[in-house]
Amino acid sequence: MELVRADEQLAQQFAADIPELVYATGPVSYDYHFDQRSVFDALVLRSWQTPGSLFGADAATLAVEGDELLGLLISFHGPQFRERVAALGAVWPEMLAAGEASEADLGGILERSELAHWLNPEVRKHVYYVHALSVKPEHRGKQIGVALLSWAMQEGQRNGLKVLELDVLSDNPAVHFYSSMGLELLVESKAPQPQAYGVPPEWRMGKAL
Repeated sequence: MELVRADEQLAQQFAADIPELVYATGPVSYDYHFDQRSVFDALVLRSWQTPGSLFGADAATLAVEGDELLGLLISFHGPQFRERVAALGAVWPEMLAAGEASEADLGGILERSELAHWLNPEVRKHVYYVHALSVKPEHRGKQIGVALLSWAMQEGQRNGLKVLELDVLSDNPAVHFYSSMGLELLVESKAPQPQAYGVPPEWRMGKAL
């Protein structure tokens, strides 16, 4: 296994695997936001191909073995988080034009996202932020997640940042993995209406670098 940054060729080669890997990091939350899995998949794929957006391949590190993708890390300097969320605005017109989503879909997503945005507190300037870390189910238990998160910690240090942080739903089994890697709970965020629809509190976890 090796860890590599996602260049244009790799981004295209593994594009079909990306929506499921991202979805696996927070199914309940993504189901609440998007309502339809097809819309979520289309958004992630278009974002993957759009540098500077939330799921952009330009922020991805891949765990690969031969021609197989084993796991995914999307991470960046903390202040980019809101910038990358805003950059998704360029993706929606493409989806509407392609018939991948309707105006009603978009309106519902924006409404639910507004109600849920409190779950992700501000990411501070000195933070290296892990937006998504996911390993395919058949490859879990092989230390791939350890390798990806360790890479993120090293990348944060290389960039002179002081802390690594991430957001994870409080009922996600990954909480135990992050705790085993030395991350601690920093804050618990609740949003009443999303919680009424089954979205659990979100935990901001972090570790000094």
